Amino acid sequence: MSHKPTLRNPRLESAGLDSWIVRLFEDIDEHNLPWLSALSRRCEQAFGDALIDLVPSYTTLLVVFDPLMVSPSQARVLISRILVDLEPEDSAHAGEIHELQTWYDPSVGPELSRVAKHAGLSVNEVIDAHSQQVYRVFALGFAPGFAFMGLTDPRLECGRLDTPRRRVPPGSVAMAGRQTAAYPTATPGGWNLLGRTNARLFDRERTGFSLLRVGDQVRFVPVSREEFEREGGDTTPMEPLA
Repeated sequence: MSHKPTLRNPRLESAGLDSWIVRLFEDIDEHNLPWLSALSRRCEQAFGDALIDLVPSYTTLLVVFDPLMVSPSQARVLISRILVDLEPEDSAHAGEIHELQTWYDPSVGPELSRVAKHAGLSVNEVIDAHSQQVYRVFALGFAPGFAFMGLTDPRLECGRLDTPRRRVPPGSVAMAGRQTAAYPTATPGGWNLLGRTNARLFDRERTGFSLLRVGDQVRFVPVSREEFEREGGDTTPMEPLA
């Protein structure tokens, strides 16, 4: 990922009567983010009240609009005009910076030892490596408020669990491959659990619902059990993996 992608042949793919997928790139690259962020911002301006949702991913942006206000062909024209002179956002438009207080402990992070063994490190070294990195939010998906972040320290790269859990508690901090995330709600999941954060990642009362947005920067800050409990964190131990 040492190269910086340029916009070559963006494509529009129909995703129904109310949405278009804009495919900017073919390969996952952290340098895609400024382009996707710029496209999102320009779509917000161009569609105005007709815009229903924007769903960015690693290489694409799903644009969902109100077909009673804008027809699919009109939406295609709007997006095509944006793509003609689209430029990546500069640092002045960088996302927000978030520090998520995290309690790293085997009782809530049962894969700490698995990742440590795989990496040839101690559990404390895994915690240090994971918490010292500043991550970028690459995409939102899987569940509301679930942010895919990267890239982790290459030493920590570890595959998903062979058997996913039926229920991962909200706030669980996890990693798979070189990605990391925190589960916003209780869902099934097969990532390696390292700990738990007390951050409210998804809130229906919050504008936009999700705490994290594509392009944001995130750091997991280790805290003691006492600090975690004091801030309202749930210390309920994980059940054994069935």
